[in-house]
Amino acid sequence: MSAVMKGAIRTIPAMSLRDDAADLRHELTELRRALHREPETGLELPRTQEKVLAALDGLPLEIGTGRGLSSVTAVLRGGKASGERRPAVLLRADMDALPVQEDTGLDYASRIPGRMHACGHDLHVAGLVGAARLLAARRAELPGDVVLMFQPGEEGMGGAKIMVDEGVLDAAGERVSAAYALHVFSTALPRGMVVTRPGPMMAASDEAHVVIRGKGGHGSSPHGAKDPVPALGAMINALQTMVTRDLDVFDPAVVTVGSAHAGTAANVIPETAELTATIRSFSEDAHGRVRAGFERVVHGVAAAHGVTADVDYREQYPVTVNTPDEAAFALATARDVFGGDRVLEAPRPVAGSEDFSFVLQRVPGAFVCLGACPPDRDLATAPMNHSPQAVYDDSVLPDAAALLAELAVRRLEAE
Repeated sequence: MSAVMKGAIRTIPAMSLRDDAADLRHELTELRRALHREPETGLELPRTQEKVLAALDGLPLEIGTGRGLSSVTAVLRGGKASGERRPAVLLRADMDALPVQEDTGLDYASRIPGRMHACGHDLHVAGLVGAARLLAARRAELPGDVVLMFQPGEEGMGGAKIMVDEGVLDAAGERVSAAYALHVFSTALPRGMVVTRPGPMMAASDEAHVVIRGKGGHGSSPHGAKDPVPALGAMINALQTMVTRDLDVFDPAVVTVGSAHAGTAANVIPETAELTATIRSFSEDAHGRVRAGFERVVHGVAAAHGVTADVDYREQYPVTVNTPDEAAFALATARDVFGGDRVLEAPRPVAGSEDFSFVLQRVPGAFVCLGACPPDRDLATAPMNHSPQAVYDDSVLPDAAALLAELAVRRLEAE
């Protein structure tokens, strides 16, 4: 049995953390709703950063802010660390919102036009603030340090990678031994259900922009032009066939052409046509194969149609891979804290992507999901994350805080 798993079954007062977290419910709800009313997107979140710093004020933390983004890194020094080595564990919350116009009707709905916390990052922040309070109250008992990572720019901006490059993994003075992140879901998972799995948890995410270049002309005389429109249609179909024929069915990928544009009039053959696609995969092998196949298909179809194609293929987030021991530890800890009926090992990964993957490329850890669907919503039809109608139940905030704190305490005990 590994040291991690031994730590998961140690006798630790889990109910004490849960009870103390329950006492924070009103405070955490107020913080979450304040964040929800003023959502910010991207890497620069000055008002969000200000709220986080205010919420942490007075706690025994060493606090720093980012250089290339408005992040907050806070280090809590454990009082029982002894010897030359001070083990450290990292807990992460992403802070940014989405460019979505909110349509929930909540009395604390976004006040910023075209911006919404549609993915629940406001709950993540409040949960990590709660964990900070719980851990600070137990500072004297901690046999190591805890790094609190409040991160902007998860939604496509790679904020985690920037924070890693700026040194968040070494903020305590020694590279963290493990890292954990928690993500809420507005649908599919029952409220309070904790879910994770060993191995791939979230997909790699790439994006491709293709410009097909032909020769314009009159719609009545296509033989005098090089029409990019048939090539566009053929590429879309061929890309779907490529996915089913190039990749192992047990190591799949997803290629979705989300936009396709060509032409301005019925009787005009355009000079160019364009498509954009999102590409998801669940292993490094599939990641490389789907990129090679995408580019081969696009150029091959273009050549067959007598046109050319420019491909701008951008690798965004790698696969989010949970360390098997750390996933097992997280599941065991959650079962001990909440009971087995509230914990599930996911049978398969989620096709969404996460920039916590950049952290898990460098240190062991686990990405954990928490159901936050309100009890009056149908799990099968409730609006999903990123929807303008997505709604999350604040009652899960104490659970988020307690689970994050418990993971840190037990992981440090296992060192």
